Amino acid sequence: MAVFHIDFMAETLGRTVPLVVILPTDKVYFGDMPRREAGKPFKTLYLLHGVIGSAIDWLYGTRIQRYAEERDLAVVMPAGENGFYVDHPWDTKMYGEYVGRELVEFTRRTFPLSRKREDTYIGGLSMGGFGAMRNGLKYSGTFGAVVSLSGAFITDEELLVKAEKPMFPSDTEEFKHSCFGPDLAAALESDMNPRWLAERMVREGKPFPSIYMACGEDDPLLARNKALHARLTELGVQDLTFEIGPGSHEWDFWDKYILRALDWLPLEGRAAGVSSGNVGI
Repeated sequence: MAVFHIDFMAETLGRTVPLVVILPTDKVYFGDMPRREAGKPFKTLYLLHGVIGSAIDWLYGTRIQRYAEERDLAVVMPAGENGFYVDHPWDTKMYGEYVGRELVEFTRRTFPLSRKREDTYIGGLSMGGFGAMRNGLKYSGTFGAVVSLSGAFITDEELLVKAEKPMFPSDTEEFKHSCFGPDLAAALESDMNPRWLAERMVREGKPFPSIYMACGEDDPLLARNKALHARLTELGVQDLTFEIGPGSHEWDFWDKYILRALDWLPLEGRAAGVSSGNVGI
């Protein structure tokens, strides 16, 4: 599995940004090992990190490199800072447009990636799970499937409640406004909110991507994940899977459930080939 660490100029963010891409273009095959069709473009998962994370989180926190290699899947891991992957017109940082449009366009120009909706997926954990759901719905013409693990679906009425003693930076009013703008009530009724986006899609008759959600039974975000799943079910979203399993807000859970998510996605059969980490047995 080839790993690319890239810096490129992102117009939507107004600066050079880091990017990690894992691409199974360096497989070695011996004997009768099943081989990938030459020149065939790769199905692609755009995978988003959580709050206080970075573009390398998934690479070191999970076995995504091995899982993707086995399935001939390209994985693109951008840096979203702490912006919740929504657009910030007040400070010209358009994180949503970056992930949903510019990043896809750049990587498709640069790597042999499929341009088909049914081959293009978006996923993430925590803040990235929120970002995957938000951008998977907003850019549903681009993404055929959404994977949200332990999604930080904080765009509800609690967003308007001021914490008396914030335990984390993300609990502070300053952080909320930095992510969702000066008017938090207005943000709840806008495309910053996945629930609002889903409701608009139903009104407009737009097709939904396939959706996979998972959350740990001890995760403090479980109630919010249940609530969004219930609303999507009420709206009649058909291809919707929600799993609750042992674990909390932790890498052991995400490593296990990103594998389950990859098995859920319509990917290639397993054909690891030979590499330093896999001798093809």
